[in-house]
Amino acid sequence: MSVDEATVFFSTHPKLEHTLKLLQHVGLGYLPLGQQSPTLSGGEAQRLKLVAELTKARPRIDKTNVGPRHTLYVLDEPTIGLHMADVEKLIHVLHQLVDAGNTVITIEHNLDIIAEADWLIDMGPDGGDAGGRIVAQGPPKKVMRRKRGSHTAKALAEFFRTRSSCRRENSLV
Repeated sequence: MSVDEATVFFSTHPKLEHTLKLLQHVGLGYLPLGQQSPTLSGGEAQRLKLVAELTKARPRIDKTNVGPRHTLYVLDEPTIGLHMADVEKLIHVLHQLVDAGNTVITIEHNLDIIAEADWLIDMGPDGGDAGGRIVAQGPPKKVMRRKRGSHTAKALAEFFRTRSSCRRENSLV
């Protein structure tokens, strides 16, 4: 039984249903229940760990009782292997984490994720020995205006241009 099928099957069990829906929200609805963790891709394993965190997520009070304790999440290419619809679900979950006061750092090449970032640090100008320097930083719309030295800036400019023209075309339908 897949996570998607189990969500329907266990709909009368709120705790199970909640966890299963979280798995769906991070794009893991296709996984069969009981799949062994060594068989998961790196991105799947990260998203599974993210769900484990989200199931425990309750407002926690730190030792000073000043307020909730926040978490730093570091994700390395969490979109690998995800369908575009699942990338959108993952973006929604990441926004929820940030809206709850947590910090999310992603190492990512997916432009949908990059475009949603509050702050982007572009390392480069290339990979390996030709990289490792900050070539641009700031909100994605600011980074995309960088004229040279950033491959990400060029890709983001094209991404935003394409996304804007698609929205205009779809609004005419």
